[in-house]
Amino acid sequence: MRALLLAAALFAAAPAVAQAPAATSLTLADAAKAPSRPTIIDGARWSCEGATCTASGGTEQPATRACRRVVAKFGAVTAFSYKGVQLSADDLAVCNA
Repeated sequence: MRALLLAAALFAAAPAVAQAPAATSLTLADAAKAPSRPTIIDGARWSCEGATCTASGGTEQPATRACRRVVAKFGAVTAFSYKGVQLSADDLAVCNA
């Protein structure tokens, strides 16, 4: 019984481990089309430096839909990762179509 109480006390005293959000990023095919100011798309705040853009936040949706929404605003992409889901070459071709 004493061991059980000790284990419970140690478990309760352990700090909560916060998980970092999964990466959301893209690479634009044409860096000249990158917005100069942060842009909000479906709740995600996109910021670009050159052809590389990263985002924080955003609604829950499939990565392919998020890609199509971003491509509609920024133009074609050569890489796209949404909340940790990296699109394949086939998915990118559909996204850019």
